[in-house]
Amino acid sequence: MTAEHHGIALLPVIMLLAVGVIAVPLFKRLGLGSVLGYLAGGIAIGPFGLRVFAEPASILQVAELGVVMFLFIIGLEMHPSRLWGLRRQIFGLGLVQVIVCAIPLTAVGVVSGFPVAPSFVAGAGFVLTSTAIVMQLLEERGEVSSVSGQRIVCVLLLEDLMIVPLLALVAFLAPIAPGSTASHHGIDWSAIGIGAGSVAGLIVAGRYLLNPLFGILANARAREVMTAAALLVVLGSAYAIQLGGLSMAMGAFVAGVLLSESTYRHQLEVDVEPFRGILLGLFFLAVGMSLDLHVVATSWRMILCYVAAYMAVKALVIYIVARVFRSSHREAVDRAVLMAQGGEFAFVLYAAAASTGIINGEQNAVLTAIIVLSMALTPIAIVVVNFVRGRRQPSTEEYERPSGLTGTALVIGFGRVGQIVSQFLLARGYEISIIDTDVEMIDVARGFDFKVYYGDGTRLDILHAAGAGHARVVLVCVDKPDDGTKITELLKAEFPLLPVLARATDRRHSIALIKAGADLQVRETFESAVVLGAAALETLGTEPAEIAEISAHIRERDEQRLQLELVGGMNAAKALFSGKSGQPTGPGAREEP
Repeated sequence: MTAEHHGIALLPVIMLLAVGVIAVPLFKRLGLGSVLGYLAGGIAIGPFGLRVFAEPASILQVAELGVVMFLFIIGLEMHPSRLWGLRRQIFGLGLVQVIVCAIPLTAVGVVSGFPVAPSFVAGAGFVLTSTAIVMQLLEERGEVSSVSGQRIVCVLLLEDLMIVPLLALVAFLAPIAPGSTASHHGIDWSAIGIGAGSVAGLIVAGRYLLNPLFGILANARAREVMTAAALLVVLGSAYAIQLGGLSMAMGAFVAGVLLSESTYRHQLEVDVEPFRGILLGLFFLAVGMSLDLHVVATSWRMILCYVAAYMAVKALVIYIVARVFRSSHREAVDRAVLMAQGGEFAFVLYAAAASTGIINGEQNAVLTAIIVLSMALTPIAIVVVNFVRGRRQPSTEEYERPSGLTGTALVIGFGRVGQIVSQFLLARGYEISIIDTDVEMIDVARGFDFKVYYGDGTRLDILHAAGAGHARVVLVCVDKPDDGTKITELLKAEFPLLPVLARATDRRHSIALIKAGADLQVRETFESAVVLGAAALETLGTEPAEIAEISAHIRERDEQRLQLELVGGMNAAKALFSGKSGQPTGPGAREEP
């Protein structure tokens, strides 16, 4: 039997999966990111490629659920108190960025000869950044929870809210039909009331119904029902908000926030995550399919000019707004590049404008192509910025370099380890000098009144300028093992009597630091594991004296293995590790590398 006998067309499904499996790893290997891989794959199998899919709009409608689920998961991370604390960022930074961006983007269309109404619609659509692309890129970079990432999330939330008044403006700007005596529509207060009522209803339901519902389902101990309930909450809340005239993504976000303090939060996240990943990839594929290559071929000069103009103007305005709100140069550049594209809500806005006669069908196709191309160019722009940033040294004018420092202690590296180490020294009143090459970390330190100098500890002249010759101790806390080893070698060669205390990432790094002359090396993985293991024994009721004895025995045994490996006795170390009675053996007993 063939699949057609059952009415199932397997080839499109197979092609979607194949494109994702092939394109995404390839583009990530090239350093271009998964988003561009999905977009390129969508173009390849769309109506203007292999023509596996003739109507990408139908796929896009389903794939938008990926964005919905993404916002739900983001909402789960946003506790109401945390969201309330970000209100100034959302309605301050977000609103200013949207308004200030809309004005020059509208001016681009007016200057190029288009009427004000179509120019405003085109510019306003480009203001709405792609939540899907930006959140995916932030997630790949691990910056969703960072300070800069949270500011971007706040702006994206405000932009999602702005789709409602923008759609109302489209209706207000709609031209009057010939022969009609009706004036422009006024403010639709009933629609606003329905929207507000849908949000209020969702908040009430989430606060008083969701937790009891999940409690009942959890007692039933049916795993598949919990998964179905998680999807029901996401899709139901999105649909309820959509009925009120708002965006589905906003409804899912509100539901996530309401469940962020629930005891079932982690379970919900696990249940929704697989669907989110697949549907979000499908969304990017559908966006790629939506790119009308015939329109691009016919009007490619105009499209490229508008893509360049819109992206340049929006990036410049975002940078200026970020600097006005006291973001660092690096953070402002990152935000400008990440958010310089148009977004998926622009498709909705342009479709509404076309239906009311503000723009015609050809203009809608051109604007859609502009948005899709801008989305495709964003990952490439990020790669270019990172390449330029990697080749260029930070400006001396912006980041002060060390010169003649005389601190009692010199801390090299102000990351997670260096920050904690510094607190011990400052608590005792010692004067410390700190250097680092991570300009973003230096900017963060400035916000907390920490004086961190830009300096590369692998350079001997920088070590002299940072006061290594005057310090009584140097703490090497850099992230990269090779850099830590080289810094230690330089310090012990130039200042042999100077105590050097170094952070090690693993045992191999510890051995390298010992050979380099470090007076003390501390493995972060080992020390954290010892503390965690002791806490586990305490939780299980073990006496403190016995815990201390076990900890001391494990430390002694680890030191023996370290010394054996240091002199090349790897076989003896393995025998010591596996042959003692009462000690763990087998695959589960592997030590850190």
